[in-house]
Amino acid sequence: MSTTENAIASAEAHSAHNYHPLPVVVASAEGAWMTDVEGRRYLDMLAGYSALNFGHGNRRLIDAAKAQLDRVTLTSRAFYHDRFAEFCTELAALCGMETVLPMNTGAEAVETAVKTARKWGYRVKGVPDGMAKIIVASDNFHGRTTTIVSFSTDPEARADFGPYTPGFEIVPYGDLTAMREAMTENTVAVLIEPIQGEAGVLVPPAGYLPGVRELTRERNVLFIADEIQSGLGRTGKTFALDHEGVVPDMYVLGKALGGGVVPVSAVVSSADVLGVFRPGEHGSTFGGNPLACAVALEVVAMLRTGEYQQRAAELGDHLHRELGLLTGGGAVEAVRGRGLWAGVDIAPALGTGREISEKLMEQGVLVKDTHGSTIRIAPPLVISKEDLDWGLDRLRTVLSA
Repeated sequence: MSTTENAIASAEAHSAHNYHPLPVVVASAEGAWMTDVEGRRYLDMLAGYSALNFGHGNRRLIDAAKAQLDRVTLTSRAFYHDRFAEFCTELAALCGMETVLPMNTGAEAVETAVKTARKWGYRVKGVPDGMAKIIVASDNFHGRTTTIVSFSTDPEARADFGPYTPGFEIVPYGDLTAMREAMTENTVAVLIEPIQGEAGVLVPPAGYLPGVRELTRERNVLFIADEIQSGLGRTGKTFALDHEGVVPDMYVLGKALGGGVVPVSAVVSSADVLGVFRPGEHGSTFGGNPLACAVALEVVAMLRTGEYQQRAAELGDHLHRELGLLTGGGAVEAVRGRGLWAGVDIAPALGTGREISEKLMEQGVLVKDTHGSTIRIAPPLVISKEDLDWGLDRLRTVLSA
């Protein structure tokens, strides 16, 4: 067997089969390019589901991590450390908020947001104990914990993991009327992705997100924006909500916050909302650790220049123009997205999303399928226009074969 085949066989023999990766074994990466164990190079058009917004091996982030590695990496939250206050201050400022509660993974941050909303509902809004309701959207993807899959509509994520956690109302994504009708005096929050990534990069109808903001204010309900995939530059602005001038009560952040170096997530909100927690009621040993704070601080500093948001906006316009030209010819049924983020629906007659992804891999481009016939395109924000065009040319080749 080849080196690749040996590595894959060993992985399949000794790891749980909870993923179905493309048959490529990456050994090194830089910028928007990855190299496998055989020395073949691939253009990364997925960027770790937006975790690698700033590319592989970004020197600013690697240098920040290396400098911190020589100092201290973990204290637990039993003690303060000298990077914590700066991280919380700078991230809060980037978000236009006051208070940060750091965690590690995106799912942990969503769980934290759920707990925050419930406690706020009981202690501030006055909802009877055990009666809090959170409204979510169908086709959502917020993570894979038992609580989160309880309000998933994806059978693959949900099936066989019950009994499920109660307290959630599911309404159609983009349907403000359904959301209004679902709200009761016990509703404490609306938890929503401004753009649904796993569902195929679904952008809601114009006016929907401002409508959610108005409705939640009117009903004294928290608006929680899951910007784990859509935030931190991906769509051409710092947050996807910025495109419609909407500011939520709470941001849920992750992925790119750790720069593709370490897992970093956070809930960012007002002091009144996050102030419902008292010592001992919620926490994480690694949440807000010195290494995570050092890397995330550099991420925040990079975003404050606006450079990456501008790149995503300009290259995103180019990406969507080129992808739009592929529709109408029978190979591509629809293209959606914003900035350097697109969902491309492949005509079923041409093949499944998985089959197209495998053919692109053979051409030296890495993407990932979702929901059968859709492929997602989300290259690092540092990709050059020339490399982006090279990848799009390979997509055209595959679609015309």
